Amino acid sequence: MLTTRSLLETLQRLLVHGSSSRARTGGTFTPQPMMQVIDLSHTIHAKMPVYPGTEQPLILTPYTVETAGFREKKLTLLSHTGTHLDAPAHLLADARTLDQLPIERFIGRACLIPLTGLPPCASIQRHDLEPYQERIRQSEFVLLQTGWSQYWGQERYFADYPVCTTEAAQWLVECDLKGIGLDMISADPCGALTLPIHKIFLARECLIIENLCNLHLLPATGFTFACFPLKLADADGSPVRAVALR
Repeated sequence: MLTTRSLLETLQRLLVHGSSSRARTGGTFTPQPMMQVIDLSHTIHAKMPVYPGTEQPLILTPYTVETAGFREKKLTLLSHTGTHLDAPAHLLADARTLDQLPIERFIGRACLIPLTGLPPCASIQRHDLEPYQERIRQSEFVLLQTGWSQYWGQERYFADYPVCTTEAAQWLVECDLKGIGLDMISADPCGALTLPIHKIFLARECLIIENLCNLHLLPATGFTFACFPLKLADADGSPVRAVALR
């Protein structure tokens, strides 16, 4: 079984190999066929969906090629915008922020759990997860595929999506995971006040990655998941460019 260190070493070898290929092709980077990269992130833009009641991103272009000789954007956005990570400190007093966690916490072996057959307003029960117990226990990240990302950009995205029961969430954290990935806006229903599912995961430093997409492109197992956050001081969360590596 691959360790996180060996995964990182493999990624480094692939990147070095790619650099050699770039040099041979006159500076054009060509991804090596041995590694497939699958983008699991939504695009950030000024009119993108955000959690109800929170602010839209503000994206300005104060410098342009025509006026300043270069182009540069000014970004104003919340730390939980788009595809993002929740840190334990998001909800728990005295818990760790993202910048206090080792970089290895944001990459690891992953598996996909297919839950697209659940009806709207359904709960993800422990018995929905137990058939995949072996693959879950061999993984560091578990991605729950409900299919809800198909409603991104619609009002329906914010309501009636499946969420874990407290029993299912507790069972998952007992598997000693680095993180849980979701193709929906939140681990709890929109408008929930106490956020019990968030707290179950974060109390065990099981990171929550929300608003994933393209999970239908993934195999059941045999891939690496990466969700590196911005290196922000005192980070309760951060947008990420979540990807799967095969």
